[in-house]
Amino acid sequence: MYAVDPLAQPAAGADAPEARDLTGLKGVRVQLYETPKTDPDILYIGINDRDKAWHDLYKVKISTGEKTLIRKNTDRITGWSFDLKGELRLAARSADNGDTEILRVDADKLTPIYSCSVFETCGPVHFTTDNSRVYMESNKGSDLASLMLLDPQTGKTETVESDPLGKVDLGGALFSQANDELIETWYIAARAKTYFKDKAYGADYRWLEKQFPGKDIRVVSSTRDEQKWLVAAEADTEPGKTVLFDRKTRAIIPQYTVRETIPRASLSEMKPVSYKSSDGLEIPAYLTLPRGLPAKNLPSIVLPHGGPWGRDEWGYNSLVQFYANRGYAVLQPNFRASTGYGRKFLDAGNQEWGRKMQDDLTWGVKYMVAAGIADPKRVGIMGGSYGGYATLAGVAFTPDLYAAAVDVVGPSNLITLLDSIPPYWESIRKVFAVRMGDSTTAEGKKRLMEESPLNAASHIKTPLLVAQGANDPRVNKREAEQIVIALRDRGFPVEYILAPDEGHGFARPINNLALFAATEKFLADHLGGRYQEGGTEEELARLKELTVDPKTVTLAKKVDAGSVGAPKPATDLKAGTYHYKMTIEAGGQTMNLKVSTAIADGGPSWTATNEIETPQGNVTEKLTLEKSTLLLKSRNVVQGPVTIDVSYADNKASGKMSMNGQDKPISADLGGPIFGDGADQVLACLPLAEGYTTNFRNFDLQSQKVRLMQLTVGVVEKVTVPAGTFDAYRVDVTSADGGSDTRTVWVDKDSLKVVKVAAVAASMGGAKVTEELTE
Repeated sequence: MYAVDPLAQPAAGADAPEARDLTGLKGVRVQLYETPKTDPDILYIGINDRDKAWHDLYKVKISTGEKTLIRKNTDRITGWSFDLKGELRLAARSADNGDTEILRVDADKLTPIYSCSVFETCGPVHFTTDNSRVYMESNKGSDLASLMLLDPQTGKTETVESDPLGKVDLGGALFSQANDELIETWYIAARAKTYFKDKAYGADYRWLEKQFPGKDIRVVSSTRDEQKWLVAAEADTEPGKTVLFDRKTRAIIPQYTVRETIPRASLSEMKPVSYKSSDGLEIPAYLTLPRGLPAKNLPSIVLPHGGPWGRDEWGYNSLVQFYANRGYAVLQPNFRASTGYGRKFLDAGNQEWGRKMQDDLTWGVKYMVAAGIADPKRVGIMGGSYGGYATLAGVAFTPDLYAAAVDVVGPSNLITLLDSIPPYWESIRKVFAVRMGDSTTAEGKKRLMEESPLNAASHIKTPLLVAQGANDPRVNKREAEQIVIALRDRGFPVEYILAPDEGHGFARPINNLALFAATEKFLADHLGGRYQEGGTEEELARLKELTVDPKTVTLAKKVDAGSVGAPKPATDLKAGTYHYKMTIEAGGQTMNLKVSTAIADGGPSWTATNEIETPQGNVTEKLTLEKSTLLLKSRNVVQGPVTIDVSYADNKASGKMSMNGQDKPISADLGGPIFGDGADQVLACLPLAEGYTTNFRNFDLQSQKVRLMQLTVGVVEKVTVPAGTFDAYRVDVTSADGGSDTRTVWVDKDSLKVVKVAAVAASMGGAKVTEELTE
C-alpha cells in the first residue's frame, strides 16, 4: 500500500525502487509483469523508452531476446494482469486525481470495472482456476484491506476474507504452483499469523513449526508438485536456517545457515510494545533491550523506518542487534503513515511530516523514560532516507529531546525532494501531493517549508553525524552540507561522512562498514554505549577517505540566474567526425556502447550530430549551433518511437515531444541563451587555460527546466585512451544551482579534440558514464 520510498533508492530502513534501469539509457526503466507458466520462454515486461512517465507492454522471447510490442501505454496504465493461460485480461490505471481504476482488456478497448480513491488501495492478485474471476486486494469503503473476488465481466465483487481479528490489513495470499488454488492468507500485527485453506499444506506447515519452536516458517520455494519445500526458519534471534523439507517422508535436510558465525545466544529479544502518542493514537512498536543488562536508565536509540509508507516487522534486524550488543535499548516505532494497520492509521499521517508523525517518535521517547528503561539524558535518534528526515526533524523541532543523532541520506528540504520525483513515478505523483503536501499551491508550499528541517537548522544543537552520497538524486548534497555548516558555525559537535561513489543510500559493503564504524564511535562518545576499537586495514583506510573535516566544508555560492549570459568562444568549431567507446556502469551492470559525434558546416550555422548505438536501437541527436557564438538554436532527438524537436530563440524554448502520433508541447522561458548543451566539442572552443572558469545555461528536455552550469579548467593531465596518449586540459562541469550531476571533459591541448569524458549521473542513481576517443 504505497510501499514506495519517495526517496527512491535503498537506504538504511528504506524501501527499494519499483523498477530497475536495465537498458543503460538515462531514465529508461524495465518492469517485469508476468512469467507465464504456459510458455517458460516468454516474459511480459514494461519499458518506458517511448514515454519516460509510462511503460509500454512488450513480450520478450528469452531464448532469442526478440522483443514484440503488445500494447502502447497511452492511458496512464500502471500494471497489466494475465490469467492462468497467459492471456492479457486486466490493467490498472492511475487517474489524474490519483484514483486507481481496474480495467478489463477487451480486443478494441479498455473497460473500467472497479475503482478506488487515492486514499484507498486496490489491485488484482491471482486468477481463479477457471479464469472466470480474479482475486483482488482492496480496502475500498473499508478501513482494512481484504482479499476479494472480482468478476471482470460484471464488476461484481465478493469478500473472501479480512483479518479475523479485525486489526490489520491483509498481509498477502499464497497460491499453489501445482493447481493455482488458494493455499493460505496471512496478516502481520505484532507477528505474522497464517490461515490455511489447504488442510494438508497447513498440517505440514504446523508440523514444521513444532520442529523449529519460536521461529517463523517461510516456504521460500517448492518443486512444481509442491512435495519438496525449501524452508527458512527465522526469528528475532535467528537470522535464518534454510532446510529442504520432503512432505512425504517429513525428512528435514539442512542446506545453509545465514550469518552462521554470529553467536545466537548473544542476540537480544525483540518485543512488540505499544504506547499512546500526543493525540491518543496507539503506536505499535518493537523494543529490543541489550542482553544481560537490567532494563533501567539505559542509553537508547529511536530508529524510525524509511518510506515512510512501509513498516517494521518482528524478526532479525542486523542494525538493531548491533546496537543492542553495544548496550543500547532500541525502539522501532511504526509511526502513523506506516502501512499494514489500516487506512485510518495510514491517513493519520497525511501532511503530518515533522508534525504528528514526529510526535509519534517523541512520545516513544517519553514511553521509554516513563518505564524507566531509557536515561532521558542519553537518548539518540538515527535513520536513513525518511528515517534520516525524521532524525533531522527530531533535532530541529525538538532540540532538547535527543543527546545524539545520525542522519543517513535524510532530506532536509521537502520542496527539493518533491521536485526530484522522476518521470517514471508520474502514476503516484498525486499520492505525494495528498500525503505530503502540494508544493504547487501557496498553502502547500508554506506547510512543506515549515516541515523542512533545513529551515530550522539554527535550532539544532544536538551532536549530529551526517552521512551523504555525493550522487544522491533525491537529497541534495548542498542541503546536507548546509546542516553541517549550521552546527559547525555555532560551535556544536558535527561529523560528516561523504561517499563519492554512492547515491541515495550506501550500497557498497566497504562504505557501510566504514559508516557504521564511525557511527558506533560517535554514539559511544555522546550516549555512553559500548564501542569496539579497530577494524581491518581496508575499513580504516576507507573511513579516512570518507570522513570530511567540517571545517573544510564550504558551499559554492549559488549563481544568480539573471547574471548568467553565455561565454565567448576563443575558436570556432571545425568540421570532422569523432568516434568514442562509451561505458555505462549502473546497478552492478556494465554496458559498452559506440558513440560518434559529427560536426558539419551548415553555412550560417554548425550542425553537430551525436549517434549512440544501443541494444534498443540507435539514438540520434542533431544540434544546430550559431557560428562564432556557438549558441544552441535547435535540437532534434530521435529515440525509437520518440522524437523531440526544440527551437531556441529570444531566450525561450518551444517545440514538442512526439510519441507514436501523440504530441506533448515543450515551452519554457529560459532567462538567457543556451550554450554547450549536448555537444562537448563546443566546450573545447572556450579560452581554455588553467584556472579559467565560466557559467552558462543548459536545458533539461525531460523536466523542461533550465540548469545553470559552472565550468572550471584544472591542470593539464596525461590521458591515455584507445586513440593514444594526450596532454589534455581537465575541464570540470558542475551544477551552479544545486544539482548533483558532475561531468569532466579532457580536451587535447594541441588539437582541441575532446579525448575523454567521465560523468556521474545522480539522476541515474549515481551511474558512471565514460567516453573515450577511439579514432
